[in-house]
Amino acid sequence: MTPASMLRACRLARPVKRFAVWGGLAVGTLVLLAAHDFSKAHMLLLNVSPSLPNWAFWVERHRQPVRGDYVFFAPPASALLTRHFGNRPRLFGKIVRGIPGDLVTRHHNLVAVNGQIVARLKPRTRRGEGLVPGPVGRVPHHCYFVATPHKDGFDSRYAAIGWVCSAAIAGVGRPIL
Repeated sequence: MTPASMLRACRLARPVKRFAVWGGLAVGTLVLLAAHDFSKAHMLLLNVSPSLPNWAFWVERHRQPVRGDYVFFAPPASALLTRHFGNRPRLFGKIVRGIPGDLVTRHHNLVAVNGQIVARLKPRTRRGEGLVPGPVGRVPHHCYFVATPHKDGFDSRYAAIGWVCSAAIAGVGRPIL
């Protein structure tokens, strides 16, 4: 190769390299923007509580739950919650058992939704603290009664959680593991 042909090849290579760098930056930016938009509507949550049978959930944000869905929500602040879960508890994951308009009743230690038993009440926490039973009556508009089948589940059956309303809901989950 002659020096003149090498110089021509170098001059041609510079624009190709620039194009490749700028094209790579543009594609990378688009991928990051798409990932950011995707993360606004979805999240992966790991469950560390024994109250649900699965340990990983794919969560869709901003979706209203239906009966039987796994729902993830910010629990209400209370002294009992702080003692057990700290000042900044993680999202709680439970199963939607009652939807707006459903009737929640209590007979002794049994809690039912529309006549179907969904949970049992305990008088005390595992640490011996008293537990106050949760709300009964019609589930309010934009709220849900949530529970788990776990005997130590901390959910709507207790007043410290109560109804879980739309404003507290982070999303609806699908178990993946």
